[in-house]
Amino acid sequence: MSGPCDNADEAAGSGTVAHAAPLTGISVVDFTRVLAGPTATRILAEMGASVTKVEPPASDIARAASPTAGATSGYYLQLNGGKRNLSIDLNFPEGRAAVFELCRRADVIVENYRPGTMATFGLDYESVSAVNPAVVYVSISGYGQDNPWSSRPAFAPTVQAESGSTATHLRHYGDLLARPTTDSTSQADLYTGVQGALAAVAGLFQRSVTGRGSHADVSMMATMLSVNERLHMEANELDPMGEPAALSAPESPIFELADGSLITIAASPVWTPAFGRYCTMMGRNDLKADPRYTTPELRREHYDELMTEVAAWIRTFAGIDELEHQVSGAGGLAVGRIRTSGEALDTEWAEAVQPYYTVETEGRELRLMRGPWKFDGQSTAALRPAAAQGADNAEIMAEIGATIEQIADLTKRGVLRSDG
Repeated sequence: MSGPCDNADEAAGSGTVAHAAPLTGISVVDFTRVLAGPTATRILAEMGASVTKVEPPASDIARAASPTAGATSGYYLQLNGGKRNLSIDLNFPEGRAAVFELCRRADVIVENYRPGTMATFGLDYESVSAVNPAVVYVSISGYGQDNPWSSRPAFAPTVQAESGSTATHLRHYGDLLARPTTDSTSQADLYTGVQGALAAVAGLFQRSVTGRGSHADVSMMATMLSVNERLHMEANELDPMGEPAALSAPESPIFELADGSLITIAASPVWTPAFGRYCTMMGRNDLKADPRYTTPELRREHYDELMTEVAAWIRTFAGIDELEHQVSGAGGLAVGRIRTSGEALDTEWAEAVQPYYTVETEGRELRLMRGPWKFDGQSTAALRPAAAQGADNAEIMAEIGATIEQIADLTKRGVLRSDG
């Protein structure tokens, strides 16, 4: 079975034939909702896998997430494009039997329910692998499948708090905020979704060698620890580059240009190597000998005065292009303009790279993101819009042998739900 579109050129209407997407022919049964799990399966769909989302009649709560385009959640659209939808109630024996048959035929199963939930329906790895030993099964959860924290409810803010991510955020930026708060991006979900997709691909590769499937246990907690580039320092109480003061200063300060736009420079002048490059960029080697700035501790103590010097220099540039030209010519540090995501998609970079595709919903055209990969120089295909709940019930049930009459009966009795 192939995905909704096997190459980017055909999706763009160029008429040229491209290589098939990497996971073409792989079938995925998707028992996920909200964010971490749907992120993983969306990646698999973009890579060409045929993904069937199994959604309970009560629906994935992401369908109600705001903002919306008309009655459609933009959040849900972004996460579930390219997936077929089977809305079925697993509390009915007929529902469990139908979905078990899907799992018996699947290459990959991804689920992100609380540990133990799939076993109550007879759809856990042990039950499925008994009839489908080649299945690659990925379980995504907050804290893992079998440990003292397994049953704890988990959402991105709480896992980020438990894993040390929030403490790092507040240590560096809390003093800059009128009211300390956690990071607004659901990093624990998004990173874990990527790791879940990676686990699925690794399982498929292993199966190609051994002929057998596997069960991957991917937790948000372990993910956040694994992606924390400061963990080696914080967990072992290592001296950060011999300059403890550097970590108490904003690492990438923000400045205003003459045109009112904001930019950031990718290092704090408190850090000694960066301070020297700031001085070179500014043409202010006199600052190196200034007694207020000769050590990182002194630069931190006189941070506001140092920033006043840098900010005044930044305001002499009309725009970021002029600044970047000056900085690059002086062998300086990386600079970036602070933009909204929408502004980023209107840049010359976006025009050249095309990191998004468009879908039309309720008479409105929406831009949705592609994955960041290019295979053989080509982006992945545009995904079909996220399906309505139960949109593919008849097609999927027919594939596992249900008749038209049986499908109608299951719909009438509430085993299947369809929004039309």
